[in-house]
Amino acid sequence: MNDRRQCKRYPAALPATVEAIMSDGNKLFDVETKDLSAESAFIYNKETPLLPEETRFILNLTIPRESVCELTDLKCFIELEGGMVRSTPEGMAIRFDRECQIMTLRGA
Repeated sequence: MNDRRQCKRYPAALPATVEAIMSDGNKLFDVETKDLSAESAFIYNKETPLLPEETRFILNLTIPRESVCELTDLKCFIELEGGMVRSTPEGMAIRFDRECQIMTLRGA
């Protein structure tokens, strides 16, 4: 199986919420990311119900300030929209509508 990813993936266990955009009303879930790239994220969803492929989501990531060594007063919040591209018993992959920028801090 060929890896068709365009962007490098980073292991990242971050707390997040996903809002599934459903025809019968949006549903909000507390989740954790497994990994993250500029174009997508894999989300653990062992406690959320299986959702149809191509479900649309709003993903909210919060990067705790203790994770940002140089900027101890900073708490980073990122909101992205995207759609599910695949699901497994472990979780689901969400591809973002637009690419986000992921940067590392020097000296971290």
